[in-house]
Amino acid sequence: MAQPRRAAKSEPTSPERAREAGRLSPAAAVVVAWLVPGAAHLLLGQARKALVFFVVLLAMFGIGLGFGGRLFPFQLSDPLVFLAAAAEWALGLPRVVAAFLDAGQGNVVSPTYEYGNTFLIAAGLLNTLIVLDARDLALGRARR
Repeated sequence: MAQPRRAAKSEPTSPERAREAGRLSPAAAVVVAWLVPGAAHLLLGQARKALVFFVVLLAMFGIGLGFGGRLFPFQLSDPLVFLAAAAEWALGLPRVVAAFLDAGQGNVVSPTYEYGNTFLIAAGLLNTLIVLDARDLALGRARR
């Protein structure tokens, strides 16, 4: 008759293992990943993924601006404009820099205006997924 296995008392869980290894805390990973796309992955030891995320998202953002896309302001009176602004702000520092440089005024008569908006919004939404991935990596939930 086999005896039931006992769980090891001192075996740390995944988040505890991540913290013991001196890794980035989940909260810090979220903030860093939001500010600079790919930066948290770089700090978590995934340089290749970090480079891909950084290059792709900045290229999408640049293409969106180049196509005459608009950096939307937060307007509660128009829900779609508000959601577009929230999506663009999810890109973090690139959005702040573009606003500071007065880029993204939007050229409504340009044939590529809507494409530009789509690139800007999609870049922000993709960065949201990257932020969540960085959080999962910091918690030890995601595979490396």
